[in-house]
Amino acid sequence: MMGRCASPRCALAAALIAAVVIAAVVAATSSSLAEATATPPLPVLPVPTAAQLRWQRREVIMFFHFGMNTFTDSEWGTGREPPAAFRPAALDASQWMDAAAAAGASLVVLVAKHHDGFCLWPSAHTAHSVRASPWRGGRGDVVREFTDAARARGLDVGIYLSPWDRHDKRYGREVAYNEYYLAQLHELLTGYGSVSEIWFDGAKGKNATNMTYHFQEWFQTVRQLQSSINIFSDDGPDLRWVGDENGSAGSTCWSTINRSKITIGEAGIEKYLNTGDPRGKDWVPPECDVSIRPGWFWHKNETAKPLPELLEVYYNSVGRNCVLLLNAPPNTTGLVDAADIARLREFRAAVTAIFGTDLAAGSAARASSERGGRFAAANVLDGRDDTYWAPAAAEAEDGGGYWIELRQPASAAARKFNVVRIQENVAMGQRVERHEVYVDGGGAAVASGTTVGHKRLHRLGAPVAGRTVRVWLASRRGPPLLSAVGLHLDPFAAGGGTM
Repeated sequence: MMGRCASPRCALAAALIAAVVIAAVVAATSSSLAEATATPPLPVLPVPTAAQLRWQRREVIMFFHFGMNTFTDSEWGTGREPPAAFRPAALDASQWMDAAAAAGASLVVLVAKHHDGFCLWPSAHTAHSVRASPWRGGRGDVVREFTDAARARGLDVGIYLSPWDRHDKRYGREVAYNEYYLAQLHELLTGYGSVSEIWFDGAKGKNATNMTYHFQEWFQTVRQLQSSINIFSDDGPDLRWVGDENGSAGSTCWSTINRSKITIGEAGIEKYLNTGDPRGKDWVPPECDVSIRPGWFWHKNETAKPLPELLEVYYNSVGRNCVLLLNAPPNTTGLVDAADIARLREFRAAVTAIFGTDLAAGSAARASSERGGRFAAANVLDGRDDTYWAPAAAEAEDGGGYWIELRQPASAAARKFNVVRIQENVAMGQRVERHEVYVDGGGAAVASGTTVGHKRLHRLGAPVAGRTVRVWLASRRGPPLLSAVGLHLDPFAAGGGTM
């Protein structure tokens, strides 16, 4: 065995080698540290609150319209119905939660009082309630049974309390009625535990008594009683109506609006609500309310929408940056029809069949640029909402378009898909105002649109097969921040056009 070199020349060489190694380690460490500590881009205001983000990620929630109208076969009651008409023989709120679970909902909203003024809880401020009905011997409380059943199933609770009241004699007397309404809000928001959403609307018949609602006083009281609640109305302040009752948002749909442009219940605001406002100063995302049946309340001669129609609703609501509020009305016995639950289960199974498998999994992602570190292009494939791809700051300064590309391994067969899913990291604001999707470098886009938001779903006219999918994005509100790009096969598609 050769001995160690002890000459000055050997010692010098060893020292030089050690210095090079140390320099390389320091450089690599510095580079890794720089990448790991890359700062996030500035948010584009406005941005959602934590409660709004939780709501957006629910995607599907449930509405339950049940009350006097159920027993009178009507949609808008007169307010003159006798409490004795309310007599559900087998009411079981736990069975309602079966319906919610069948649809995959995580939040359930109850109509506690509709326009007829009949209260589903024993309000101390009116005799027109379940207390005056024969149900449960006058000792029943639908709101209590509903909230208890929801929490037992791990579901969050929402409440709708109609401002228009066709029964109460105080209606039309501004101060007296607003005080009455506020008193009932107190009952509902202090007596039934945590409430995640409160629903207000401006619905009122053409010949209704003139009445000024003190919405701002109501809203501030709600905030005082339930600090983490989301308030829904035409005007928000947290969630807005989408402008129709068909479950369909605009093909352009911003989460932002200017609340100063809206008066609750005002005619002519539907289009503005449907599309939102790219210059909006208020983050008020839309909720798409639609019933599984033609009516909001149960009617014997009505049946649930067919599966293709419900899937169309899903693509036009969840697939256009909204949360879907799907109504399932209990019948006169106090149960949701078994056929309706079966349809909800079929709907959820179809959504799972389409989106349960991401055909983009296993792809490699690259982009026009990367900010570095934890903002890599690969983040769009990790299945998380809280990670995202961010382009390099220098690219943002160039002011051009951006792109991100998914490339399948050469060893794999070309994937066949007919749905493209794109998601922004809306926690940092909504940015994308135009986008296009290309397959295998083709000259024509297979899908295109304007806004993305929390989720944009494109159904293609027919399945396509390709190894490379590129999404091109334009944004004047700061660089686009994408949390996901996915590819799916919808076996239920009938071959319609791109949405």
